[in-house]
Amino acid sequence: MARLAPVISLTTDQRKALLSLASRRTTSQGLAARARIVLACAKGTWNKQIAKDLGVNQTTVGKWRRRFAENGIDGLHDEPRPGVPRTIADAQVETVIIRTLESTPRNATHWSSRMMAQASGISTSSVQRIWRAFGLQPHRSETFKLSTDPLFIDKVRDVVGLYLNPPERAVVLCVDEKSQVQALDRSQPVLPLRLGQVERRTHDYVRHGTTSLFAALNTATGDVIGKCYKRHRASEFKKFLGEIERRVPDDMDIHIVMDNYATHKTPTIRGWFARRQRWHVHFTPTGSSWLNMVERFFAEITQRQIKRGVHRSERELEQAINSYIEIRNEDPKPFTWVRTADQILDAVKRFCLKTAPINNVANL
Repeated sequence: MARLAPVISLTTDQRKALLSLASRRTTSQGLAARARIVLACAKGTWNKQIAKDLGVNQTTVGKWRRRFAENGIDGLHDEPRPGVPRTIADAQVETVIIRTLESTPRNATHWSSRMMAQASGISTSSVQRIWRAFGLQPHRSETFKLSTDPLFIDKVRDVVGLYLNPPERAVVLCVDEKSQVQALDRSQPVLPLRLGQVERRTHDYVRHGTTSLFAALNTATGDVIGKCYKRHRASEFKKFLGEIERRVPDDMDIHIVMDNYATHKTPTIRGWFARRQRWHVHFTPTGSSWLNMVERFFAEITQRQIKRGVHRSERELEQAINSYIEIRNEDPKPFTWVRTADQILDAVKRFCLKTAPINNVANL
C-alpha cells in the first residue's frame, strides 16, 4: 500500500517564518525552495502537482514534507555534513593573527606564509587560508602622505570648487613641471614584440641628457600646453607663463592651479602675476600633488611615451614629447573630477580616525 503523505498544518508563526524564508533576499536558494514546498503542502496540494508547479522532483517534495512534519522549520536546514574534524583550534588561529599583526620574523621585515607556518607549527596552506579569511596580506605595502598644511581644508574647497564649478568666461589650467626627464637608450637593441614573445629590452641603459617638461592642462577641454626646457628654475617657469599668456584669448580670465614649489613663489613670479589682473592663482595644499589634475597627464605621457621609449639625445626626447602632446590635442579628452570637497575631507577624516593615536583623535 502507498504511504500517505503527512498532512501539513501551519501555525501563524510558522507561516510567517516560511514566507520570510521564501521571499528574503539573503536566504539561500535551496532553503527558499524548501519553504515554498512546505507552504504549498499546507494548502493541501498533492506532491505531484507541487513538483510540477515548482519545477522540482516529486521525491524532493515528499522529503521536505516529511522533514517539516517531523522537525518543523528546523528540519528544513541542512544536517551537519560528514568530514574530517578540524585540526586547527581557534586558539591557533588567534595566535597566527596576533603574530602577523604585532610581530615580525627575526630575519625579515614581514611574514611570509612559509615563515609563519614554521613559527606556528601548522601547514603553509592553513596559514594562507587564515590570512585570506581575515584579509591579511603581509607581502603587500602601500604608501600614503597626509598633508600638514594648516590651510588644507580651505585649499581643497578652493581647488575642487574650480573643477566642479568653473567660473564663466575663464579657463582653468592645472600647471606643473615634470623635471629631470631622462633620454635613455638601451645598451643593446630592443627585441620587438613577436607571436608568443613579449617585447624584451636590456635592464641597463645609457643616459643622453635630461629635459624638464612644463605643462598646463585645460580642465574643461583636456587640451595641454607643453614646453620643454633644459632646467626648471623660476626663469623657465616665467617663460612658460608667457607661453600660456599668448595662447589664451585676451578676453578670458586665467585660473591657474599649481603646487607650492619654490620656483612658483619667487618675488619675480609674484610680481609677474601682480601685473596681470586676469590671472588668479590657486595653490594646492602642501604634500597633495594628487589634487593637481595635470599629474594625471604626466602619468599618462610617462606610461605611453617616455617609459618604454628609446631616445638617443635630448632632442629626440623633446621631439617625442612634443609629438605626443600635438597628437593628443587633435582629439583631447578631459579628465573628469567626480568627488566633492566634502567627500574628500570625510575620507581623510576616516583615514585619520583609523590610523591616528587614540590621544590625538579628539583633535581631528
